[in-house]
Amino acid sequence: MLLFGPPVLLFALITWQVVADGPLVGLDERLSRELVHPDQASELLADLGNVQVAVPALVIALAYVALRGRATGVDRWWLPPAAGVAAMALVPALVAPLKEWTDRPGTPAVPPAVGYYPSGHTATAVVAYGAATLLLLPLLRSPGARRALVAVCAALVAGASFGLVRRGYHWPLDVAASWCLGAVLLIGLWLLAGRGGRRRSAGAPGSRTGTG
Repeated sequence: MLLFGPPVLLFALITWQVVADGPLVGLDERLSRELVHPDQASELLADLGNVQVAVPALVIALAYVALRGRATGVDRWWLPPAAGVAAMALVPALVAPLKEWTDRPGTPAVPPAVGYYPSGHTATAVVAYGAATLLLLPLLRSPGARRALVAVCAALVAGASFGLVRRGYHWPLDVAASWCLGAVLLIGLWLLAGRGGRRRSAGAPGSRTGTG
């Protein structure tokens, strides 16, 4: 449970500063003014956090993990994919009430509105790409393939995060808070997924004699 501590505490600190309009908010706004430069590239990068883009990537990974686990006789093969679904479902369940409670206005680059904290697009990208990576890593034998998968995940999340700030859709703190929220969900996924994933022994109850 100690793994949850750092991201939870950092998320609490950022949220407190946003709600209380603390010193970090002033730094956040100054940083945003330096970074915002809406263009086509930032728009495309921000789209990496769209549900229509990130969630299908996760669904494909979950389907592959489920089929591979079932075919190779993995005990509780359904648990890692189910944990991935749960992690993704928790994103809107957590983000929506936080947006309503914090009621943070958007940057000058977007029409006047509130409800920008935390960033739902960032949380979607972190959990969708991160969950796909966590569940696919054990299936890769080559260290090079594992490193490449992690690098692709990091690039997708970083690209979406930068695009959202660069385009002006979110303040930097909105994005940072969603990194923390996503980290908590991914840690939970990792702990749950670790309870499955072991192959059944030949004499274990429920073992299969044929292909599944």
